[in-house]
Amino acid sequence: MDGDYIIGGVFSIHIYMHTVKHNYTTIPEPLRCTGSVDGRELRFSRAMVFAIEEINNSTELLPGVRLGYRIHDSCAAVPVAVQAAFQLTNGVQPAFDTGETCSQSGTVTAVVGESGSTPSISTSRIIGPFDIPQVSHYATCACLSDKQQYPTFFRTIPSDRFQSLALAKLVKHFGWTWIGAVHSDTDYGNNGMAAFLHAARKEGICVEYSEPLSFYRTHPRSRFQRVADVIRGSTSMVVVAFVAPGDMRMLLEELGRRPSPPRQWVGSEAWVTDPEMLRFSFCAGAIGVGVPQSVIPGLREFLLDLSPAKVTGSHVLTEFWESAFNCRLGRSADGAEETVCDGTEDMQKLQSPYTDTSQLRITNMVYKAVYAIAHAMHNVMCPERNSSPQCDRFTKIEPSQVLGQLKRVNFSRNGYQVSFDANGDPLALYELVNWQRSESGSTEFVTVGYYDPSLPAGQEFQMNRNLTWAQGGTQVPVSVCSESCPPGTRKVLQKGKPVCCYDCIPCPEGEISNTTDSPDCLPCPEEFWPNADRDLCLPKPIEFLSFHEALGIILATVSVGGACLAVVTATVFFRHRASAIVRANNSELSFLLLFSLALCFLCSLTFIGPPSDWSCMLRHTAFGITFVLCISCVLGKTIVVLMAFRATLPGSNVMKWFGPPQQRMTVASFTFIQALICTLWLVLNPPFPIKNLTTYKERIILECALGSAIGFWAVLGYIGLLAVLCFVLAVLARKLPDNFNEAKLITFSMLIFCAVWITFIPAYVSSPGKFTVAVEIFAMLASSFALILCIFAQKCFIILFRPEKNTKKHLMSKNPSD
Repeated sequence: MDGDYIIGGVFSIHIYMHTVKHNYTTIPEPLRCTGSVDGRELRFSRAMVFAIEEINNSTELLPGVRLGYRIHDSCAAVPVAVQAAFQLTNGVQPAFDTGETCSQSGTVTAVVGESGSTPSISTSRIIGPFDIPQVSHYATCACLSDKQQYPTFFRTIPSDRFQSLALAKLVKHFGWTWIGAVHSDTDYGNNGMAAFLHAARKEGICVEYSEPLSFYRTHPRSRFQRVADVIRGSTSMVVVAFVAPGDMRMLLEELGRRPSPPRQWVGSEAWVTDPEMLRFSFCAGAIGVGVPQSVIPGLREFLLDLSPAKVTGSHVLTEFWESAFNCRLGRSADGAEETVCDGTEDMQKLQSPYTDTSQLRITNMVYKAVYAIAHAMHNVMCPERNSSPQCDRFTKIEPSQVLGQLKRVNFSRNGYQVSFDANGDPLALYELVNWQRSESGSTEFVTVGYYDPSLPAGQEFQMNRNLTWAQGGTQVPVSVCSESCPPGTRKVLQKGKPVCCYDCIPCPEGEISNTTDSPDCLPCPEEFWPNADRDLCLPKPIEFLSFHEALGIILATVSVGGACLAVVTATVFFRHRASAIVRANNSELSFLLLFSLALCFLCSLTFIGPPSDWSCMLRHTAFGITFVLCISCVLGKTIVVLMAFRATLPGSNVMKWFGPPQQRMTVASFTFIQALICTLWLVLNPPFPIKNLTTYKERIILECALGSAIGFWAVLGYIGLLAVLCFVLAVLARKLPDNFNEAKLITFSMLIFCAVWITFIPAYVSSPGKFTVAVEIFAMLASSFALILCIFAQKCFIILFRPEKNTKKHLMSKNPSD
């Protein structure tokens, strides 16, 4: 249609280009489209006509100026799109008529289209050098945002840069980390998939297959079969398809020929909102992004306002009419099965993508593109005068002027904002579209939410309805190469596979992981240890020999019992202190020995309970001094026995040199030496409490460190020296008359004493934790019981139960049987 200014339009109304084999002997046939009419694309072209007629009838936008249009069919093929671009740029020269009006009906001021990215690239490269602006309604390739290559390109649909990011975030939002990906072998598919894969890698998503699985609708069927076989045999549940509608239709037809495992489809805007795709019912549950649906008042009535008289002027409308109603217009039928259109055809009853205005998405993009061009033209030729626009339709405007104003347009139409950024792109906003089955059993588009990239991270998705998944499921499908590693484990990548394929290995001893899919395990602090699940560090239990545990109670009981036994023995001796057996066995040293034995028994109590600075110093020094006091008494008794029998020899006065004062001095001297050793030990490097973290990894042992190992072994060594000396002297006196001396008893007791402490050394060194203390207490108690039982048990038995033997006569007898 002619007008004062012409707006060009390029749409993929047919889906194939007629292919001709050139023989180079005849003139090639003109390029032409073939195949059926795409009702959706026809609706796009008619929406452009509707918008232009609205503008021509408007009193606010370009008043007094009549716009014309010239629409071309590119049949989604680059050669045809290039031809259309040349035809649009080669308009007729302005002609001056007698009415002194200039007609510019041949000049194209701007171009709306093309629907595909690849044809749009070709078109832009041709019309760009002429500064003719191009506003696409459906070309989404991010490459078209490059103003160095495409300076005159604009679009009313968001760039694939935003769509790719939205799809990656959508996949991540539902926890899918193992997916398949297919795409069209076009600029739209290749660039869109490259952007998606880049965004997916940032989100931690792994792709099982992608690179070799590109296709185009003109490829041989074997190509589609190979892609379908890969999808069927894959392990990923989710398939992301960045595909043009025509290409997707071919793939789904191939998949429909042979049943395949259920797949959750995630689609790009191009096909996931195309009504023609809904016939593939096995894709029910598909989810994807789409531009927001809209309402264009009056468009449906305009689309349906067709009649045989109106369509005969356009061969495209004629072809559509004949295909929709299966009849011929204006000519006789060619076959018996064809009929002639008789005028009873009713557009109101026609069910076709052309008449489907229930969800106007891309159609609104066409509508906005026309209005954007009109606003730019209005700003060039209609300056404001007296608060009302004055348009001069005879003003010659250049496309470059419209191009400059297009960069600055900012208006609202039917509630939808229209503006362009520096790259010629609009603001990005997507609906989340889900294929759901209706109550009637048909599949329909349902808007379940929105994606707004301008919102803060993590809040871009707004879900407002429940989704339906593959096979009508209500639970989000799982699509992972490996199940998530629970806390307490870490991920170990499987050799030769993507990072999403891994094994879950339990954390090693002493380490935890408290997050899902942790790549590493972290060691617990020194005084903490993992729980059984190895997902939490707990304070290590503190262990020491306690009065509240069975071992501690037993040892404490035996210790107190031993002390009581010493007290009872001392009581018996005290009550019978005038008896022969008590007087014959040096009663003073006997009482001192019993006192020291009671201290030895009680000394073991200092080893039970939590170690402290004072208890650590007390337990070792008290042990050393009391045991030396005890051995000194035994040694004194042994010397007394030897001296007593030597004193019976004629002329011997040895007893005057080892009387009671000397005996006391001997005991005090030996004990003083041990006290001096202990004092030096405490002054120079005393024992102190420590937390032993090395013996057991999982618990803390509270124990007393020796401080100076030399001091500890000096104390033990001194005790051992006295014990050996006592043992040797007792052995020398063992054959003296039995009834009088106790050398045999001392010999036996010291033999047990030495044996206990000799075996104590390896047991002490090798025993772990609190058992070290238990071994030391056991040695103390065993040696103490050996002394008290061997030396005093027989005497107490005679005193209490055999008083007839407790006489001087019996003790002086050399024959024990008397």
